[in-house]
Amino acid sequence: MTKPKKTPPEFKTEAEERTFWESHDSSGYVDWSQAKATRLPNLKPSTKTISLRLPMALLERIKIEANKRDVPYQSLIKAWLAEDVDKHRF
Repeated sequence: MTKPKKTPPEFKTEAEERTFWESHDSSGYVDWSQAKATRLPNLKPSTKTISLRLPMALLERIKIEANKRDVPYQSLIKAWLAEDVDKHRF
């Protein structure tokens, strides 16, 4: 016999819910043995458009490097930024 699961609290905001789940184990609230795999083919990560001013010489160097790798220069910039942020996390 499985132990009854707890009911999660009501959340006022998504941020409040995120904070809760970051500090609580979901296994006390969800019977994962009953979970079913699902696909969300149309789900796209949320993005925000920003304006970034770069020196022309730097942008040209980035474009040259992106061309060598056969990737769009914007993708290369995003990859490098993500890599650097991950490397410098505390």
